[in-house]
Amino acid sequence: MSRLARLFGLAKKGTVESEPWEDRDPARSAVIRQAAAMLLGYPDRELIERLPAIREALAEVGADVAAVEPLMKWLMDRPLADVQGDYVQEFDLSRRHPLHLTYWTDGDTRRRGEALLAFKQMYRENGRELDDSELPDHLPVVLEFAALVNPEDGAQLLQRYRPSLELLRLALKDDSLPQLGALELVCSTLPGPSPEDRDAVMRMAGYGPPTETVGLQPFDPRLLPVVDGDQSAGLEAASLTSPSNLTSARGSA
Repeated sequence: MSRLARLFGLAKKGTVESEPWEDRDPARSAVIRQAAAMLLGYPDRELIERLPAIREALAEVGADVAAVEPLMKWLMDRPLADVQGDYVQEFDLSRRHPLHLTYWTDGDTRRRGEALLAFKQMYRENGRELDDSELPDHLPVVLEFAALVNPEDGAQLLQRYRPSLELLRLALKDDSLPQLGALELVCSTLPGPSPEDRDAVMRMAGYGPPTETVGLQPFDPRLLPVVDGDQSAGLEAASLTSPSNLTSARGSA
């Protein structure tokens, strides 16, 4: 039994059963995931200074640098304080495109707490302890884990929450946000093509035909059906070294 299956159990509706697969270009996947972890995190001066290195690293592994050029331009063309304010508005205050994977599947329910504990245990069993700055399902944290700590476990974790990634991608596309290209690159490191629309994501997540969403606000990402009695929440290379949210474990789990 894989570590993922032991910690998370069988995939429930809203997630995908993840089987090991052969990554044909692990170096490309690692660089893309670490680059996306940085580009999707809270923007600061250190990130701005590293953008040339990020661009160079992506080019070296044959990734589509053009996909993230709009995001790099968004980061560089205005005062940093304005960029930070927009980031907080879009990703911390708004519910349109949360970067927390389990929010799309479980919302603020008891079931989400169980999933977050499984994320933490995954990190601990790989010799890492998450600090208190972020929840363990925060996408940049998961991407950094997949890039730098355990590519196999990290890739399986991303694939299990593929519906969350794809719903986030579609939400960024709908709102014409520059972070879209980073999500598209991340999805390109996983098996199979991305779903074309939300209905296809729902089928990927095991829901079949579209479900009734009358009564939900159009900006609310919680668009997956009610399951199990609870309301569901919708579904390094050296040049890329960055301060990590994942620190060496101080003790065993």
